[in-house]
Amino acid sequence: MKEEHRIAFIRGATTASGNSAEEIEEVVVELINELIFRNNIIKTNLLSITFTATKDLDACFPASIARKCIGLDSVAFLDCQQMHVSDDLDFCIRIMAQVLLPQNCSAKHPYLRGASKLRTDRC
Repeated sequence: MKEEHRIAFIRGATTASGNSAEEIEEVVVELINELIFRNNIIKTNLLSITFTATKDLDACFPASIARKCIGLDSVAFLDCQQMHVSDDLDFCIRIMAQVLLPQNCSAKHPYLRGASKLRTDRC
């Protein structure tokens, strides 16, 4: 690890409009692109991403989309099901990304679409 960088964990989330592979792909690509853009991340400094999805999303694996569509095949990915809570957002995908950020940069957490109400302090 370069001395001018530190390991940071960045959270984020988004919501799909439904449970099709196309709807999930659209929001996963948007979320990862926002993560990279907002934090000015060089793709080689993206170490791992854990995805969680609410139980109503089962058409495909978000990590598979990120790996194939965004060219992040060297990143460690994990898909998990989000714990079910009765009043949770529908069709919600959350991420926790482990990245290398410059020492003087703070993490910018992308909360998009319907998930923006999860963390209004970070939107």
